[in-house]
Amino acid sequence: MISKETLFALSLFPYLGFLWFITRSQQLPRLALFGFYGTLVFVAVTIPAGIYAQVHYGESLANVDWLHGSAEVFLTLSNILIVLGFRQALRK
Repeated sequence: MISKETLFALSLFPYLGFLWFITRSQQLPRLALFGFYGTLVFVAVTIPAGIYAQVHYGESLANVDWLHGSAEVFLTLSNILIVLGFRQALRK
């Protein structure tokens, strides 16, 4: 049985491939592209936040509200950039 941590780590490779292709295509609105890259920032923030939650609280990240909410801010900002980028492209 594959653990959820292993699946999470393996899922980064297809996402990195996706980023590589959309960056090379130069067809995606720049703001949306920044949003998709911002998702990597979310992942980069979530991993140490999860470790901190486990070490200092003995809980998963989802159970430490202030820490979980702080990490989710990065995902929210990424999603906003993606939406604004596509909105801007549709208006042109």
